[in-house]
Amino acid sequence: MSRSYTNLLDLAAGNFAALGPAGGGRRRDNGASAGGRFERASWEAYVLANKHFFEKIVEVINPEDDYVWVHDYHLMALPTFLRRRFNRLRIGFFLHSPFPSSEIYRSLPVREEILRTMLNCDLIGFHTFDYARHFLSCCSRMLGIEYQSKRGYIGLDYYGRTVGIKIMPVGIHMGQLQSVLRLPEMQQKVAELRQQFEGKTVLLGVDDTDIFKGINLKLLAFEYMLKTHPKWWGRAVLVQIANPARGKGKDIESIRAEIQDSCERINREFGQSGYSPIVLIDRNVPSVEKLAYYTVAECVVVTAVRDGMNLTPYEYVVCRQGIPSSESAPEVSGPRKSMLVVSEFIGCSPSLSGAIRINPWNVESTAESLNEAISMSERDKELRHEKHYRYVSTHDVAYWSRSFIQDLERACKDHFRKPCWGIGLGFGFRVVALDPNFSKLSFDSIIMSYGRSKSRAIFLDYDGTLVPQASLYQKPSEELVSIINTLCSDKNNIVFIVSGRSKNSLGSMFSSCPILGIAAEHGYFLRWTRDEEWQTSTQSPDIGWMQMAEPVMNLYTEATDGSYIETKETALVWHHRDADQGFASSQAKEMLDHLESVLANEAVSVKSGQFIVEVKPQGVSKGLIAEKILASMKEKGQQADFVLCIGDDRSDEDMFENIADAMKKGIVAPKTPLFACTVGQKPSKAKFYLDDTYEVVSMLSALAEVSEPDPTAGLTDDLATSVSSLDIGDEQIQFSNTRIEGS
Repeated sequence: MSRSYTNLLDLAAGNFAALGPAGGGRRRDNGASAGGRFERASWEAYVLANKHFFEKIVEVINPEDDYVWVHDYHLMALPTFLRRRFNRLRIGFFLHSPFPSSEIYRSLPVREEILRTMLNCDLIGFHTFDYARHFLSCCSRMLGIEYQSKRGYIGLDYYGRTVGIKIMPVGIHMGQLQSVLRLPEMQQKVAELRQQFEGKTVLLGVDDTDIFKGINLKLLAFEYMLKTHPKWWGRAVLVQIANPARGKGKDIESIRAEIQDSCERINREFGQSGYSPIVLIDRNVPSVEKLAYYTVAECVVVTAVRDGMNLTPYEYVVCRQGIPSSESAPEVSGPRKSMLVVSEFIGCSPSLSGAIRINPWNVESTAESLNEAISMSERDKELRHEKHYRYVSTHDVAYWSRSFIQDLERACKDHFRKPCWGIGLGFGFRVVALDPNFSKLSFDSIIMSYGRSKSRAIFLDYDGTLVPQASLYQKPSEELVSIINTLCSDKNNIVFIVSGRSKNSLGSMFSSCPILGIAAEHGYFLRWTRDEEWQTSTQSPDIGWMQMAEPVMNLYTEATDGSYIETKETALVWHHRDADQGFASSQAKEMLDHLESVLANEAVSVKSGQFIVEVKPQGVSKGLIAEKILASMKEKGQQADFVLCIGDDRSDEDMFENIADAMKKGIVAPKTPLFACTVGQKPSKAKFYLDDTYEVVSMLSALAEVSEPDPTAGLTDDLATSVSSLDIGDEQIQFSNTRIEGS
């Protein structure tokens, strides 16, 4: 890479690094942003640098056969450039730095852009589950995307594509290290250091000069150990290699001065003739010299307060193991024992089960851990070393890369099977992938199945399915009511409106449908006919949580012009369709986060949808109520042999999923035709789609025409109008493709 590209990436990536992956949530003064502020120009430079990489990749790539593996936050924008050019390109991404928590990440002005460009990959890798968990939390809170775990794999469903999450700490290059250990100058340097520190117990720190490496905390802990355990005066030496900082700034100069002052103070207080407790090496150290220090050190100490993987402990363990004894000199092979004191905040910490883990902010506790490490019996050191070496040697960088590539191949196996297309502009670009079996519902096919069946179950969502999502108070037309009544009057049909609306709203709108079933508030309230009493799907819920949730929702309603709260008997819904969408979308995400925090200990579910945020009791869904209705039909000797389910939003996906499993559970007849249908072409668990509400009503009208109305059904004369005479043209029913969720 040219030096100009390197400078551009370092400059532009600084804003993101200061927030999270390298910065761990604290701003730092660097060349990218004086004072730690986000600069739009730096972000644009970052994007430009990524575009240059993209242009070079395009020159050599074969999109049909090649895989692209992108590394670290410097190239986070690259996947979107690649995906826009090649919809089916197989892309993997590995983040070698920590991903910040959602509380910190949310303050980044380009937070959604970065999440979406990462989601344009097929597999995203992290060193630890904590880093992955932070990323998944950000996707949930800022994009409303939830992850799923299946057979040990974590995935995010993103517009019909499954984006895999890989948790795999990187390893070291064993062959490269061992080749350095074999060098003659290596053996010579080890001999020199053994002579220099003869009779001393050497503790070693190898860190970059950085505010997050905790070098001064390490010095303070070592000082405290000397004070509380005077037996180590004259015997214990801490060698601190402080690699020069990668950047420049006031904070770097301050750190260097602080480290220098601490070293001088400790050496003055505890030093004596021929003995300095601290040896500070403040320069670039060649590989041979660094590995020689690893070889002679009894213990390596890492006190970073925030870091990425940090492979220093791995390198140390390999150096203490040495090369095979048959080809090694005594100076290099050394004893097979080692000891590690590592911060719990570094990526490799979970992999080193024999290490002593510390919180570096607790200086006194760290000092005791240092004493424990160097006072440990030789046998314990050998056993811990053996355990660490076995892991490090079998999980090297070759193993890591093979494992990632295998999972990337698995994640991309269906790439050329699904129809897909790209939508969106800029960093909002994404690829929509549909199931190959996803097709438009054929009127002829469903009418044929309908005519052959004798016990039919029909589940219909309301908003966005039977009527457009124009208003909360949208009422069904007389024509629609007549179609539904005709379907209900067929003795072979059980028809239900399954909606998120309140029971009073639905009951009022369909008061002229005497034998229509209604499942209100996502199925919490249920009645089979107009004259029956409402039933509840579960025991009466404790709605005390409403007193906690409503004040929070009121705050956002007052601050968001055009929004309002819908209060149901068992749920609260915040609507923001009529508000400024840019601001309202941001408010909805903030509210979701706020409500999840306030209601963390309550038995409720907080969900965001298109233009809504809803809080409702747990264990209530359209899918569960549809399954309950089918089971009840079976108990009454009316086991369904035809099921039609139509909806348009997320809440209906549960219904589609449960309907698909109905045959496996035996609650519908064998070989029952199952028509799960969504409204609009979009990723869905449904197998079929209709383009809009007009087509839904047209299809229901076609079914009504072939129905056999029961003359004893009790319909009034004015509502028994023949469906064939109805005009459902645009002049009578004003349909729109606009939809919201929450119906």
